[in-house]
Amino acid sequence: MLTVIFIEPDGAEYPIAVKSVTTARDAAVDNGVPGIDGDCGGGGACATCHVHVDAAWIARTGMAEPGGMESNLLQFAGGSTENSRLACQMIMTNDLDGLTLGIPDGQH
Repeated sequence: MLTVIFIEPDGAEYPIAVKSVTTARDAAVDNGVPGIDGDCGGGGACATCHVHVDAAWIARTGMAEPGGMESNLLQFAGGSTENSRLACQMIMTNDLDGLTLGIPDGQH
């Protein structure tokens, strides 16, 4: 099992144990993490699973591809930063064990 940690703007943490190849979006939705809705079911079509990747992890998760579907959706997500990603596009692997993802302010 791997762990992904979601952090609310007020500092509340939600450590979630997941199996490898689970998306960060599914980890959040399946465990009731507030602010991660994933309304499109993980299809990368809604940006309701917008997260901020902690700077210590961005080299491992990668950034949203400029001009790609993910980047285009993130343009319209409130509080988007250069470390923004859609949780549905991040597949948990062994090298992401302990991944820390911030939930944008106002996404509750």
